[in-house]
Amino acid sequence: MPELPEVEIVRRGIGEWSTSRVISLVEVFHPRAIRRQTDDLAGVLVGQEFRCASRRGKYLWLPFTKEESCLIVHLGMSGQLLVQPPKAEREKHLRVLIAFADGGNDLRFVDQRTFGLVQTDTLVTDGAGGMIPAQVAHIARDPLDPLFDDDVWRSQLKRKDTEIKRALLDQTLVSGIGNIYADEALWRAEIHGNTRASSLTGPQARDLLGQTREVMAQALAAGGTSFDSLYVHVNGDSGYFSRSLNAYGQEGEPCPRCGSMIQREKFMNRSSFSCPRCQRWQRRVGR
Repeated sequence: MPELPEVEIVRRGIGEWSTSRVISLVEVFHPRAIRRQTDDLAGVLVGQEFRCASRRGKYLWLPFTKEESCLIVHLGMSGQLLVQPPKAEREKHLRVLIAFADGGNDLRFVDQRTFGLVQTDTLVTDGAGGMIPAQVAHIARDPLDPLFDDDVWRSQLKRKDTEIKRALLDQTLVSGIGNIYADEALWRAEIHGNTRASSLTGPQARDLLGQTREVMAQALAAGGTSFDSLYVHVNGDSGYFSRSLNAYGQEGEPCPRCGSMIQREKFMNRSSFSCPRCQRWQRRVGR
């Protein structure tokens, strides 16, 4: 699933190519892509303009210039927002197409597994003077957000009697972090993902948050992480941060820090990757 760096790269591309343009046509090719849309999507969008492209965590939204509502997008497991010439061949898994009155590039939502969504939503205040889609209001800020409160996050961790990796993936605590960047940040901080969040010391929590920011900033600079064609930029290019991964997906490869073989473990119906020497885990023994 695309995580914060990948979604942010897409947001930047959409902001550059799809704002301040009048929408002239909307076609929906698969009902699941708009599954919670109660109004006719084309009827709402045609004649509108997108004012900008915004993001919180893994959610994207494009506010309209004329009213306090927006188009919200979640890429799900395989969703893509592509900017394509109108005459370009339509993609096999094209779900929603948005065309513009200027005759320029279309905005296309492509989703092979149909877990993503495209729908309209109302905007509500976020408590800090900004506006956010109503269905995203429960999502926490991400570590790269200037308004992210480090102290609040650390105090929340101290009250979480759960694995630290599970806490990193909890989008109500901190958003935008998925399996890839959780494993990479934990490797950098030398913390095993099964360590209890409440057991982290203040310096450990600060270091983990700093490592999370650093790995995400580096991934942004590299265009995100692409393992296959399911994540690409709006122009179809792939990101290349996968070349810089130290832990995620590196099972059987030597740890870049100590040389031990990276191991894979099952975690929450997915996989975790860690170094058995650098990221030692002390199992908690019950009374």
